[in-house]
Amino acid sequence: MPDAPDSSARRNAEVVRRYLRIFETRQVADLEELVAEDVLIHGAGQHVRGRHHPEGAILTPGLSNCRVRIDDLFAAEDRVTVAFTLTYTHDRTGRDLTMTGIKSYRLRSGKIVEFWGETDVYGLLRQANLVPDEIPAF
Repeated sequence: MPDAPDSSARRNAEVVRRYLRIFETRQVADLEELVAEDVLIHGAGQHVRGRHHPEGAILTPGLSNCRVRIDDLFAAEDRVTVAFTLTYTHDRTGRDLTMTGIKSYRLRSGKIVEFWGETDVYGLLRQANLVPDEIPAF
């Protein structure tokens, strides 16, 4: 008998929660259980494929001690959408930097196979004094 829609949505939401926790633990080996090897990723004007992309995001040099706050989560069938706030320690200054984002994940057989999303990287860079406070005119 197939799963009730609510139970598969709940399981998929838990997979995404576990995925986001890896940003805190930095245990990238855990991605193998949660993310398809050939995951398709859409964001920041790119469409890329491969688990090594989220692994690189988790291990971003210069940022450590990530804390994840799930601000909103919605799960239905094979989709999970999350609004979140990441707070990192900036290694050079010791200051906390925050970045918000929204991602929408598609799952199959308990793994993330595709996701779309955007994060406020500009805001993070601005807090680190790496870009100007005001966006220059184009």
